[in-house]
Amino acid sequence: MTAAQDAPGAPGPPLTWLYVPGDRPDVVLKALGSGADVVLVDLEDAVAPDRKRYALDATADLLARTRADLGVPVHVRVNALDGPLAEPEVRRLAPLPGLGGLRLPKVGGPDAVTRVAAWAGPAVPPLYPLLESALGVEHAHAIATAHPAVAGLALGEADLRADLGVTGAAGLAWPRSRAVVAARAAGLPPPAQSVYPDVRDTAGLARSCAEGRALGFLGRAAIHPRQLPVIERAFRPTAAEVEAAEEIVGAAATDAGALALPDGRFVDPAVLAVARRTLSLARRTAAGRHAG
Repeated sequence: MTAAQDAPGAPGPPLTWLYVPGDRPDVVLKALGSGADVVLVDLEDAVAPDRKRYALDATADLLARTRADLGVPVHVRVNALDGPLAEPEVRRLAPLPGLGGLRLPKVGGPDAVTRVAAWAGPAVPPLYPLLESALGVEHAHAIATAHPAVAGLALGEADLRADLGVTGAAGLAWPRSRAVVAARAAGLPPPAQSVYPDVRDTAGLARSCAEGRALGFLGRAAIHPRQLPVIERAFRPTAAEVEAAEEIVGAAATDAGALALPDGRFVDPAVLAVARRTLSLARRTAAGRHAG
């Protein structure tokens, strides 16, 4: 996490990111009330070619409202950056008051990010490059540091699987770790996991989230509202984790430098930073809409 997120009392990061098709404004409005921390309006894969213009018009109408009116951050995934649609989409959407961020598909290198920033004009919104190819994964850190507006990385695992020719999770272990390490090295928040495609398999989603959490991911993109509470629970600190973090932070408040707790656990600045992150996330989920 960034230094600001590590600070005591800082708000925790988003955990749930819900994709919705941009050509379904009725679905987008429902998503705003779904409890997702961020709504991702998709102009790319979820929209048929003959609906692209309508999707852009509908999304622009929505984002003409202020972020306060929308109530939830709204990000937009634009179309392929090397195609004819992305530039007019970015130029039209970037100045709108309701836009919370742009998701950039299939980013293969830093030049793609700087190109989008140039399209956006003087007020560049937060940018979230998607790593969906071997080339993108190889350039992960350069992409993460390509422009000050880059606010996070994410993997697009369906396209990445196809590009790499892998059929199981084992083949994605290194790209996943690479994304986590690149984000941290760039001072960005931990990436959110890619979507879990089977919306009925909530048990499989929970297992997958646990694996992602162990790798260093934080939160996950979803394609259906029923996935949101599963994701929230999976990334919420356990009672034991919160108790241990409170003990560490409390001890550090009375002793400067490294120290040992009564049970022998050693506490140094790195351990303290992890404890503070845990408590920040616990505060965020305690008030969450998926706390059940």
